[in-house]
Amino acid sequence: MMVALLAATVARAELVESEFWATEVASGNLPPITERVPADPSVIDLEAKGRVFGQQGGTLRTMVARSKDIRQMVVYGYARLVGYDANYELKPDVLHDVEVIEGRKFILHLRKGHRWSDGHPFTSEAFRYWWEDVTNNEELSPSGPEEFLRVNGELPKVSFPDPQTVIYEWSAPNPDFLQALAQARPPFIYMPAHYLKQFHASYADADDLKATMRKKRVRSWAALHNKYDNLYKFDNAALPTLQPWINATAKAKSRFLFVKNPYYHRVDARGVQLPYIDIVEMTIVGAGLVAAKSNAGEADLQARGLDFNDVAILKKGEVEGGNYKTYLWQNGTASQIAIYPNLNFKDPVWRDVMRDVRFRRALSLGIDRRIINRALYFGLAQEGSMTVLPDSPFFKEENRKAWAEFDLDLANQLLDDMGLDKRDQSGIRLLPDGRPAWFIVETAGERQEVENALQIITDTWREIGIKLVMRPLERDILRNRIYSGVTMAGVWYGWDNGLPQQYTRPEYMAPHQQEFFAWPMWGQYYQTHGEAGEEPDLDAAKELMRLAQTWAGTTDENLRRECWQKMVDIHAQQVFGIGILSGAPQPVVVNRMLRNVPEDAIWAWDPGAHFGIHRPDEFFFASEDE
Repeated sequence: MMVALLAATVARAELVESEFWATEVASGNLPPITERVPADPSVIDLEAKGRVFGQQGGTLRTMVARSKDIRQMVVYGYARLVGYDANYELKPDVLHDVEVIEGRKFILHLRKGHRWSDGHPFTSEAFRYWWEDVTNNEELSPSGPEEFLRVNGELPKVSFPDPQTVIYEWSAPNPDFLQALAQARPPFIYMPAHYLKQFHASYADADDLKATMRKKRVRSWAALHNKYDNLYKFDNAALPTLQPWINATAKAKSRFLFVKNPYYHRVDARGVQLPYIDIVEMTIVGAGLVAAKSNAGEADLQARGLDFNDVAILKKGEVEGGNYKTYLWQNGTASQIAIYPNLNFKDPVWRDVMRDVRFRRALSLGIDRRIINRALYFGLAQEGSMTVLPDSPFFKEENRKAWAEFDLDLANQLLDDMGLDKRDQSGIRLLPDGRPAWFIVETAGERQEVENALQIITDTWREIGIKLVMRPLERDILRNRIYSGVTMAGVWYGWDNGLPQQYTRPEYMAPHQQEFFAWPMWGQYYQTHGEAGEEPDLDAAKELMRLAQTWAGTTDENLRRECWQKMVDIHAQQVFGIGILSGAPQPVVVNRMLRNVPEDAIWAWDPGAHFGIHRPDEFFFASEDE
């Protein structure tokens, strides 16, 4: 069976020269618009989408907390080979179209005349270079191709019949392939070969390469290549891109500018090349200053760094003459706050305690979610365990309620039944080796709501004989500690995707990734094919692995739905992540003159790429008289 994902078929309009690049075109430094966009561009009929055609120009200001977060421009830009539309359906984007045969063969058709941001042709050579010279090069990619490219251990047969065609083919279906390409952080299966070959030992002059290595102070050509090849980090201004805006600040510390890509592949139905906005200005500010600066009118589009407890000050500034509006979007994560006992914790005594499901259930029963909801979210969030959101077909009310009622008597009974029935003079339970049960929960220290919630939980857990010790850390330090097994428990959001469908990859549901804080070592084992980490040895985890494998090996939609539902049900009973609340609104600050930003939308990392699915390249500033 063949399925085709087709690009828009709106007739190509007469192209309109960009006002931003008009001077460069007139001086001969840039080709005219007719030579810059593909012969078959992606034509966007904004009126059909319920939006309005925009006007070119303006600078959009936004803020992030760290310089490495300029990668959000790739997230928000959301130029993907295939991407989700507003209805969460996959559509071609960078690609002209995709043919899918029996779920195992994917024929990718590129747009004729499409170019990188530096004007070099974007062809199948970009895919060939990545496949043959990067991901299958042991020095550049010691672990080989990523997991989404493996079907029962089998790598695809990849071919490049002509400059506009790339074929990926397996002997069995690969349901992960297209979904992976549409992620907020996608696996880039293409690279600008014309730029990167200067850093590759197979192409560069040996003496020149050694000289560059000395200059850049790296020990190997692979380290040099890796330093400059990351299309996601967006930190190399010289690296060509396909995103709507390109990095225009080679060296900056606190303020980055991104200018519109003159070779971008999307145009509106009038022939105006997107993005409408000329420049995005991204400023690095302290995490605690985002709300205050937004309130002062220093952001045109801001959600990152804002939490629900910022709504009061934002709304106050709005009614007192602020130049912005505050939208409240739905949150797409499975839980606003979730506590993850680390089942791979290196302390063997604590590890055995946390692997007993009665302990995890007791901790969940010992949380007064109603008080937390009222104190932090004015009662607007949904109280319950971590599970999928009501908009998902796999939602069950009983799963949200599972082990989520505030029941200290039952929590104490479960802990007593485990044998943790002895306490010290302060009432804290004693572990099997006699140590007091001090449960250390580490946080990224970025969200005040997390610390406030943990303060409330501290009081109720003391009633069940558990002393909660909170330890704020920097985000990267927290992750590294969890991955290495030295963190007892971590706090993060729930599953990024709280709205899964049967076609959604169950990546967080089974021990496939170290990023799921409950089982980092099991995730490492899967990701490295057994070269690192630990093999899952818990029956429930093994069952999740089996269900994930069944899901990946079938094209039967009913069977996929069945696998998903069983995995969701297992998580509800096993409490691998202790969810607290879901559905807390996400404040989004929007300049009053900024148009095409949806007032009612979902703020989600994946699928959605935060602003990305709402297409910021279609946002524009209205003129003052409007």
